[in-house]
Amino acid sequence: MSRVGKQEIEVPSGVKVTIEKEHVRVEGPRGSLKTSLPASIRVELRDSHLVTHRDSETKQVRALHGLTRSLLANAVAGVTQGFTKELDLVGIGYRAEVKGKALNLTLGFAHSIEFPISEGIEIQVQRTKKPIANYVASIVVSGRDKQRVGQVAADIRMLRRPDPYKGKGLRYADELIKLKVGKKGV
Repeated sequence: MSRVGKQEIEVPSGVKVTIEKEHVRVEGPRGSLKTSLPASIRVELRDSHLVTHRDSETKQVRALHGLTRSLLANAVAGVTQGFTKELDLVGIGYRAEVKGKALNLTLGFAHSIEFPISEGIEIQVQRTKKPIANYVASIVVSGRDKQRVGQVAADIRMLRRPDPYKGKGLRYADELIKLKVGKKGV
């Protein structure tokens, strides 16, 4: 039995789970999410716990067993607490602000970049009072779908990846950048 797949998922009060043949819908205070089920995985609700079962012991089905359990656990956590990713904006003259349904970024290019904010994703910009080593602001991406939150944060980071020599750019808050040594005088 899969170590991950055999673990039960606790469904907190206020969360409604609807199990259908091809997918599971989870509804909670932050909205609803729908998770698709592979054909060989079954899900049942027992005493406010979700339990996943598999029909065969092939390698692929065993892998899908753990994956399905993780996706369902993320859906339950997403509709109750939500997920967040934080990015730090580092660089002189770099700015970020939310204007309507877009994130407006000034990242040292000749033009500013407008990043559209998709439905179900919230973006906030928090400024620091005193810039420390060119650290200007942090961008907080939050939402109920863990995969979409991570993808939006990765897309924003790709607009200006951290420079390996000076460390300027967009980076995750917990990311460490190992700076390279530049040219040395002769």
